[in-house]
Amino acid sequence: MPDFKKILHTIYEKTKQLSDTGRVATYIPELACVPEDKFGICLLDIEKESYQIGDFDERFSVQSISKVLTLAMAMGLIGEKIWDRVDVEPSGDPFNHLSLLEQENGIPRNPLINAGAIVIADILVSELKNPKKEFLEFVHKVSGDTSISYDEKVAHSEKATGFKNYAAANLLKSYGNLKNDVIEVLDFYFYQCSLSMSCTQLCNTFYLFINRGKCLQNHDFLTVSQVKRINAIMLTCGFYDEAGEFAFEVGLPGKSGVGGGIVALLPKKFCVAVWSPGLNPKGNSTRGMAALERLTTLSNLSIF
Repeated sequence: MPDFKKILHTIYEKTKQLSDTGRVATYIPELACVPEDKFGICLLDIEKESYQIGDFDERFSVQSISKVLTLAMAMGLIGEKIWDRVDVEPSGDPFNHLSLLEQENGIPRNPLINAGAIVIADILVSELKNPKKEFLEFVHKVSGDTSISYDEKVAHSEKATGFKNYAAANLLKSYGNLKNDVIEVLDFYFYQCSLSMSCTQLCNTFYLFINRGKCLQNHDFLTVSQVKRINAIMLTCGFYDEAGEFAFEVGLPGKSGVGGGIVALLPKKFCVAVWSPGLNPKGNSTRGMAALERLTTLSNLSIF
């Protein structure tokens, strides 16, 4: 394995000096309160060795990174039936666009855009007695960390301003691809996105995607086939209309969130989480994208 401690130090110092570090998301008011200068990295290798630098232990709103976890939970519950209701193609559009949804009769392009994640949330509302509680318990089990929780302020902030998500959910409902009450599904969806985790906690949670479906505690959560499919979707759809750029520059499956977090991984090798709240025009962390490009360049490790 490369000297990850040295590599992370180099990446941190170089990336911290970027002249343009992006803009903090303001469309969810609570996210606008986060200081722009926050920056942390954690890398966890397959041998469970961890390397960290910066604000790696500070919790932040993971936002759309949570979509990978709801997808994993839903796949564990209903398996291949998921694909009857959501596709696996890159959208090429921003995460909250609705135009394709109407063109394609209410079947979202993939489970990582907002409309697709709302369908996954609907599946979990159907399958679980208490979705918010049981999803959080699922995250606790996968991560081995019962301190992970929702950020109530962020959830309420999203609920008050998520007008495009209300539009998407109602459009899905009109096509028969939302089985439960729109408000009930969105309440769960907003809480799911408000999940608050640190870079360290994200690495611990995403360990199962580098370890063939087994978590840090060596419990099975997914089959090898399910992990392969989720990793493929992260590679092709994890960064919305910048997914091709991320594959081109970084070469790892991954998922971003508008809270400034990015998690990426190389199966059987490592997972890495970066947090820097400033976003580029596509909604991905500016420092995070640059740091991960440097990581695969300096380590000579990518899926390619």
